[in-house]
Amino acid sequence: MKETEEGRPVLAIDLGGTKILAAIISSGGKVVAREYRLTLAAKGQQEVINRLFLTIDRLLDKNQRDASQLAGISIAAAGAIDSARGLVTSSPHLPGWRDVPLCDLVTGRYQVDAFLINDASAAALAEHRLGVGRGVANLIYLTVSTGIGGGIIINGRLYLGSSGSAGELGHMTIDVNGPRDRCGNVGCLELLASGTAIAREAIGRLRKGQSSALTDMVKGKIEAITAREVAVAAQSGNGLAKEVIHQAASYLGVAMVNIVNIFNPDMIVVGGGVAKMGDLLLNPARQLVAERAFRLPAQAVRIVTARLGDDVGVLGAAIFARDRMEAK
Repeated sequence: MKETEEGRPVLAIDLGGTKILAAIISSGGKVVAREYRLTLAAKGQQEVINRLFLTIDRLLDKNQRDASQLAGISIAAAGAIDSARGLVTSSPHLPGWRDVPLCDLVTGRYQVDAFLINDASAAALAEHRLGVGRGVANLIYLTVSTGIGGGIIINGRLYLGSSGSAGELGHMTIDVNGPRDRCGNVGCLELLASGTAIAREAIGRLRKGQSSALTDMVKGKIEAITAREVAVAAQSGNGLAKEVIHQAASYLGVAMVNIVNIFNPDMIVVGGGVAKMGDLLLNPARQLVAERAFRLPAQAVRIVTARLGDDVGVLGAAIFARDRMEAK
């Protein structure tokens, strides 16, 4: 990294299907300021890019900074990412995005270096450097939220694969006879254990006539149920909600068995909004790993919740940018 860049902050962005979070990250890895905006992904690629630029502009204006004062702009985005070329090649959560040259677009507008990484890989990097995985050599990160993504740390280094798109653990097949996903695969983990899947399963059971306090929680508007309501109901002892979460946790456990047998990690870190359920979600998954994974790797792994919260994506994006700049 050039000496003049060392003290400059990185403007980091977590670009998801639901929201855009931009943050100024100091050279010491601290969040200096944040700016949120809804993604409105259904309105198409250009609308999302416009909103991304607006978020960056507002963050800079509010903090009286110019883009020339940044070391770079780094984006953690949902989807299959070609980090080397700065492309979002596709994204189930950003409809219509195909081979979008996001780094070129950002550099062209702000005249600074731009970097691009998958959001779950960024989260893995952040938890490994700053969070619950500090000092751990081999770590798998799973984000369980609207969708499910993954990041891989091997021998202390982020593993991105040959094209930068490694870690799409949410799209491993769990049920070969399961429903078809938008990604083209069938029976994906994301379709069975994400927050969206939990809500869909609860709504489906209620529509079939099962009774639950969930109906009262949403004043009869069952289509408004989210994973959060299901978690609250389950923690209150509601039978239907507990069954729905146990089912999702079992699918997650099957995925973890695969992960443990393939990677033999020291730690699996589970983050994202659904992970806030804690042991309600993780204990059934841990039990499946103990029962089904090979004994030696099952005994070696710890399955824990993430520590860095909503800032994990922007922190990881900033770390990724600084790593790339230092490697120049």
